[in-house]
Amino acid sequence: MSQKTFAALVADALPHIRELMPWDVDEMRATHPEMLVVDIREADEYNAGHIQDSLHVPRGILEASCDWGYSDTIPTLVQARDKPVVLVCRSGNRTALAALTLSLMGYQQVYSMKTGVRGWNDYELPLFNPAGEPVDIDWAEAELSPPVRPEQLEPKT
Repeated sequence: MSQKTFAALVADALPHIRELMPWDVDEMRATHPEMLVVDIREADEYNAGHIQDSLHVPRGILEASCDWGYSDTIPTLVQARDKPVVLVCRSGNRTALAALTLSLMGYQQVYSMKTGVRGWNDYELPLFNPAGEPVDIDWAEAELSPPVRPEQLEPKT
């Protein structure tokens, strides 16, 4: 089996999933009250700023949360296989892979939000902290764009 990069995995998933732009998700929430917005980022990312009323399900437990019989099972999510489910991460890459997985698990209306929470913030749609207070848009931009550290770059040969 050949080795693939993260970017290649995401590129392979994209033709098999549906994506929505942040403004489409915002409009869809108004017309589809049964829609779930599922934020798959880690707890620290979610707590820094998230879409109001989104369901926090970290990527690491997503599949178990979508099925009965696990300590991570979230009944609302398990029962949403025929409802619109929009997956959200920071940039839309993790959700592309997660959307493909949920499709394989039988979710009929699963979407990945293209550009992620970063794009949501760029379009000046509101993000909230755990207390339900709005997050400053400029602060959120800095939090959503952490720099790549030198040790995270591929070594030069």
